[in-house]
Amino acid sequence: MESSHALELAKHTLLLFGVILGLGTLSSLLARFIRAPDVAVFLLVGMLVGPDALGLLDISATSSVNQLILIFGASYILFDGGASIRLGVLKEVWISILLLATAGVLITAAITGLAAYYFLHVPFIIALLLGAVLSSTDPATLVPVFKEVRIRPRIAQTVMSESAFNDAMGAILTFTVLGIATGSENFSTADALSGLLKQSLYGIATGGILGYLAALLISHERFGFLEEFAPVVTLMAVIGAYIAADGMHASGFMAVFVFGIMLGNVESLGFSRSKAENRQLEDFVMTTALIMRMFIFILLGSQVNFALMDRYLYAGAAVVAIFMLVARPCTVFLCALPDRRARWSFKELLFMCWTRETGVIPGALSGMLLGARAPGAEIVASVAFIAILVTILIQATTTSWVAKRLGLLSGG
Repeated sequence: MESSHALELAKHTLLLFGVILGLGTLSSLLARFIRAPDVAVFLLVGMLVGPDALGLLDISATSSVNQLILIFGASYILFDGGASIRLGVLKEVWISILLLATAGVLITAAITGLAAYYFLHVPFIIALLLGAVLSSTDPATLVPVFKEVRIRPRIAQTVMSESAFNDAMGAILTFTVLGIATGSENFSTADALSGLLKQSLYGIATGGILGYLAALLISHERFGFLEEFAPVVTLMAVIGAYIAADGMHASGFMAVFVFGIMLGNVESLGFSRSKAENRQLEDFVMTTALIMRMFIFILLGSQVNFALMDRYLYAGAAVVAIFMLVARPCTVFLCALPDRRARWSFKELLFMCWTRETGVIPGALSGMLLGARAPGAEIVASVAFIAILVTILIQATTTSWVAKRLGLLSGG
């Protein structure tokens, strides 16, 4: 009986995967036809087929299948984003990235928390918890958008790097505030900073070491015996980087992003790949990343709780407006403007103010809070879903238009 149940569950899961792939393919064609970012179309289609609408797709946010897709999908998309980063660009803008990914998270959380306290009339610690959940940007959204919209490299790579590096800070801040809210943790600035430093350094070290080993085994003239297995090596290494970093209580997402940077800059490491090898690997990564986007955003859309959103719609929308139009600009100007080395122009800063999509990471944190029955979890999840919908459907779809108006398209 037990084996029969397991078999039926496996068949049902396989059917759901087939549905997602079919819907994703049609959505990709539609996105190309209407010239919109595919992540926005995936999200809308997910909402349409979810249990609150047509009921074609119902995978619980707390299920192991959903968590597997979110972790691996976000990791692989981050790896793809890291591979497109150039070390020469990072050397020029690393101060801005560091400030945006650390102090910027605190600024965003504080301003958003104050807005939540005012509009939602909740205890300040709950408002701050909401600010912490929304404080990190979403690499799973930003990376594919910047793959489709050709923005000047240093701007695109700065925003993508920020989105990869600030997830650790956002998660630490969220669980620190949660500890205070539940009375299980006395806040310590020293402990929080120490935890952030540990997660960051361990994540960077893990990704750097595995990335170098992968580059060696794929691209070294003498030791590159896995050259023809490069796509398989990337899959193994992405999983290995995330699991290894997570096992050390470090940022798995940061590890896979750094791994991608290493593999995307093999020439800087003294290795080389032929054009044919590069093409093979790029095609594989592009296809795999597309599939991961389909799964992540269709699932994310299907899990939108319309009843929960409706309960806090107007106050939540006001909080999201402050989050987008006040918190983000303050964060960008306070963190990037002082970086004299980068010499950001006013138009570049304006563009960075607009690229503030929210998605997988805040969605996952909201799901964790709901699962743990944290204080104010329903309010946090409701406003988080509003933020996800608004930022992806408005900011992601207008990225190209804003860049064009500001003259920041590649070659613009």
